[in-house]
Amino acid sequence: MFAEMSTTAVVVTAVAAFMAGFSGGAIFVRAAFVVEPLAQYGVPRTWWNWLGAAKVAGALGLLVGFFVPVIGTLAAVGLVLYFTGAFVTVLRARSYGHVAFPLVYMAPAVAVLALV
Repeated sequence: MFAEMSTTAVVVTAVAAFMAGFSGGAIFVRAAFVVEPLAQYGVPRTWWNWLGAAKVAGALGLLVGFFVPVIGTLAAVGLVLYFTGAFVTVLRARSYGHVAFPLVYMAPAVAVLALV
């Protein structure tokens, strides 16, 4: 559990969980800063709740990973894959000014995997 993890790993995992959970929650409440770009990228509205659920599930998986490490690792892998897809979506939409956002959200999940 926590005793087996470094302080850095605990903090990075908590940050990754917060960022993914915040981003997923923002989709559910239809925060303009999240859903307006989704619409601009051409992501169908029928996908939005599923995308939010994937982010929230990843966040919860990271937190469960404090007690069941394999779940945390799988959640981090899932979030990296999710944000890789988001990165590709932004590139395909040619919204180059937004390319950094999925990378910023992906970075803590990559760090979690590096610290495992």
